[in-house]
Amino acid sequence: MSSIIYDHALVHAIVDTIREPLLVLDADLRVLAASRSYGRVFDARHEDVDGKLLSELGGGQWNIPALHEALQRVLAEQGALEEFEVDSEFQKIGRRIMVLNARKVIETDPRLILLAFEDITERRAVERERANLLLEKELLLQEMQHRVANSLQIIASILLIKARTVTSEETRTHLHDAHDRVLAVAAVQKHLHATVGTEAIELRPYLKHLCKSLADSMIGETRSIAVDIRINDGRATSSEAVSLGLIVTELMINALKHAFPVAKKDSTIVVRYETNATGWRLSLTDNGVGKLDDNSPRAKVGLGTSIVAALAEQLGARVETISSASGTSVSITHATFAAIPEAA
Repeated sequence: MSSIIYDHALVHAIVDTIREPLLVLDADLRVLAASRSYGRVFDARHEDVDGKLLSELGGGQWNIPALHEALQRVLAEQGALEEFEVDSEFQKIGRRIMVLNARKVIETDPRLILLAFEDITERRAVERERANLLLEKELLLQEMQHRVANSLQIIASILLIKARTVTSEETRTHLHDAHDRVLAVAAVQKHLHATVGTEAIELRPYLKHLCKSLADSMIGETRSIAVDIRINDGRATSSEAVSLGLIVTELMINALKHAFPVAKKDSTIVVRYETNATGWRLSLTDNGVGKLDDNSPRAKVGLGTSIVAALAEQLGARVETISSASGTSVSITHATFAAIPEAA
């Protein structure tokens, strides 16, 4: 008899050292010991807890059939109860959200269960607040993107109208170039809009959709130019994706404007995005007229070339161009990568 009393006292002493609310239950789910923190958290005295059935505590606050069934399985199978969540109005402490975890004490007779409690009410409140803020942010971002898209379309229309009214051919050319670039920015913005809410952007669908959209809008039915898109898997931040999208757009505009001044059989533009262990490479290759002489349009450093160089610098990448009578290849390489292929 004295041995049983000693063991019971020892259990109480051990349990009282634990900071988290904890109950020791027997096979009938009766409380053999409760930690001091249990009494503090649930505003309960030892005499109101010790020797009571779990279902009797706090006016029946733990009289939950699913919980009792789960604890009986723990006893029978020597398993564990993980993350059992209870959202309830408790008798003395009000509405709280508790997470319960239980373990069977192995190799004991009688069979015992350790049942631990964690109050996650504040954590859940923070999570809800964060979720609400993210939702609000997403709605504001969508509204902003909608306004930006409308504004870009208005600006593009104004530039086109102005280009039709000016008498200077040089001014008209500049206005058309500005119009193309506004539409390019609009295309990038449109495709990025589909990725709202993601931490990183998958580049394969993003660049493929962008290239297809540019080809559909700029080639039309009167020109026979194929666009071959070869994009490896890769991810980028939204700012990096914007820069990559604008680079692709500028290179496409340049190739479509200058690579094929006359109709050519099997005219092709190949867009590649490749990755390896140390970096990535974006390239655009055409089989057009290439750099025929120093006076050709493609030999001059224009606005598009300057934009590509600036964007590449932002990405920490270098620009390389190979051009001949058989075509032109422009590559933007980050870190190390194999030599770019010969122009198609």
